[in-house]
Amino acid sequence: MTLSDSTTTTEFLSKPLQELRRLIKIIANLKLAIVLLLLIAIFSISGTVIEQGQTLSFYQENYPESPALFGFLTWKVLLAMGLNHVYSTWWFLSLLVLFGASLTACTFTRQIPALKAVKLWKFYDKPRQFNKLALATKLNCGSLDSIIPLLSQRGYKVWQEENSIYARRGIIGKIGPIVVHIGILIVLMGGIWGSLSGFLAQEMILSGNSFQVENIIEAGPFSQSLIPQDWGIKVNRFWIDYTPKGDIDQFYSDLSVVDNDGKELKRETINVNNPLRYKGVTFYQTSWGIGGVLAQINNSPIFQLPMSELPVQQAGQIWGTWIPIKPDMSQGVSLLARDLQGTMLVYDVNGNLASAVRPGMAVDIDGVTLKVYDLIGTTGLQIKADPGIPIVYTGFALLIAGVLMSYMSVSQIWGLKCDGGFYLGGKTNRAQVAFEREIIQVLSEINTQNSSIKV
Repeated sequence: MTLSDSTTTTEFLSKPLQELRRLIKIIANLKLAIVLLLLIAIFSISGTVIEQGQTLSFYQENYPESPALFGFLTWKVLLAMGLNHVYSTWWFLSLLVLFGASLTACTFTRQIPALKAVKLWKFYDKPRQFNKLALATKLNCGSLDSIIPLLSQRGYKVWQEENSIYARRGIIGKIGPIVVHIGILIVLMGGIWGSLSGFLAQEMILSGNSFQVENIIEAGPFSQSLIPQDWGIKVNRFWIDYTPKGDIDQFYSDLSVVDNDGKELKRETINVNNPLRYKGVTFYQTSWGIGGVLAQINNSPIFQLPMSELPVQQAGQIWGTWIPIKPDMSQGVSLLARDLQGTMLVYDVNGNLASAVRPGMAVDIDGVTLKVYDLIGTTGLQIKADPGIPIVYTGFALLIAGVLMSYMSVSQIWGLKCDGGFYLGGKTNRAQVAFEREIIQVLSEINTQNSSIKV
């Protein structure tokens, strides 16, 4: 290989490196990081304001085409942009990756070099070097032996080289920003991993029934191993506690984890603030309804009929069912209920209000005796698996620790014995007033040891 060939090869290899350095410089730009952070914050807020993971009919009802919310936000726009599942869209995950790359580049191009610069032993050997310090003075008398103990007492680590000293304190303050960046990166990794490997499901289950997790709303490409296959949930009982005024105080579900053979593996009663956790899957109590009623016509066997929520204009919820009173089902009465407290309204075949009943009561209507035994509630469960949560918590812990570390002041002091005088100066990155007072106190103690100091 000739010299010209070697030069050409070097130039060929250096061009990609130059492009890579230029790209890293762009990614590490502070303005870019701020823009990315603002975009992430805006879309995160939209994911909080806009209901996530609801049904198509929900979005069509709440975000109609006319009138469109804010003049443009319709259910079609919302679904097209993925605003119904913001945190798992490709563009939101791309923003997280790009922001993470920006933080990583900033860490290696700025924070780590700044830490290395502080860790270097920097000795001043010329008096003019003290001119660039914001706080510096020349003493008519003084010595390295007198200043070193005073700085050591104040927590400074002191190095000496011939007639110069260098003292440093609070290097942890330079490590803090790096820890903050690491914490944010771990939080981002946890969020991305949770989106890729977790799932979200919802179920409305009648009290006394069992179910497998099937109504999955969102699922990451690596979530299959977490979706329960060899176990399910049985709702042993659902009930509601009411206040003396008739308002809902709390609703509960007595749940059992059962295997495919029906064997109980775990049992727990959950409420709104206390979910059930099993094998990385969490079952939250989120809603409720009335799913059925036990009734009897004359001396017939007790039967169970389903109840459905009825569309009403006024506030509140109403569930109803139709109960046949003829063997050929040609006639029937209607039964309505607002809650599980037990009071139900009975309407005759003409739609007129006939009576109000409670569980265990019987009423004569249209020539038959209707006895209502009980209302059966349905529990609304949100089922979620997010393997990224422990990673996110770890990142938040590091983030908080890094922020606290960053508040530590990094202080540096230089001393030089030269030309019959003693030069002393220093700087700090924060708490400037406290640092100045500390230097003045050191000078005062030197003044006590030596009879004269010229500032």
